[in-house]
Amino acid sequence: MNVVVGIDGSPGSDAALAFAFEEARLRGLPLRVVCAWEPPSAVYVGEAFAPTADAFIEAEHHADDVLRAALEALPGGSGVPVEAVSVEGHPATMLVEQARDAVLLVVGSRGRGTAKSLLLGSVSQAVAHHASCPLAIVPSHTR
Repeated sequence: MNVVVGIDGSPGSDAALAFAFEEARLRGLPLRVVCAWEPPSAVYVGEAFAPTADAFIEAEHHADDVLRAALEALPGGSGVPVEAVSVEGHPATMLVEQARDAVLLVVGSRGRGTAKSLLLGSVSQAVAHHASCPLAIVPSHTR
């Protein structure tokens, strides 16, 4: 049992990480920080659009950098065990999978501006429909 949070390096995921960390601390549970990645699908190769080997490597390195920065931002000495997971796949699918045994899944909201802030991002919306545990969607503190 743990708290799982999905991050992507955006201000929304920074807010989600802070919320998830505090929930894990309050509940006395480990925190799993997940960054799911996919190579961009619009890379032109020959006569087709397909991901190249470099696109895979670049996407994976970006996810590793996002995780490293997130771990560095967490307060030290809190006693919260933290696990960082970089996983290839669609973010919503991977988050639902990673949260199978979680007590809480936390994601950020991707809404921007006054009208759009009422809308959920595609990952938040997909996770809301498929998560098998309680879900917290945290709005970004920067608007």
